[in-house]
Amino acid sequence: QVQLVESGGGWVQPGGSLRLSCAASGRISTIYNLGWFRQVPGNQRELVAKQNSAGLTRFGDFVEGRFTISRDYAKSTVDLQMNSLKPEDTGVYFCVAEPWDAGATMSWGQGTQVTVSS
Repeated sequence: QVQLVESGGGWVQPGGSLRLSCAASGRISTIYNLGWFRQVPGNQRELVAKQNSAGLTRFGDFVEGRFTISRDYAKSTVDLQMNSLKPEDTGVYFCVAEPWDAGATMSWGQGTQVTVSS
């Protein structure tokens, strides 16, 4: 099992920035992708950004260059820097660990609220 603990999030005005952090523990060696999903009101959970063990990143289409992801393999952490935030970015953001074994279960953090409003 992999445990994920998130920090960061909160409230910010449109155009502002927030940084989310996630620390992984447990069976770290089973992690292939480490990153973030989100659930905005009325929508299904969607990919925000993730980085695999080779350093390759993938972003959700809505990101449009506004977010960056950084993974520290030594510390087993992943950060999400979000800039130029929009009201439609409001939602719950989850740290997610995808295993090497495609048949194994993904691990999810408890989620952290991000609210973008004036």
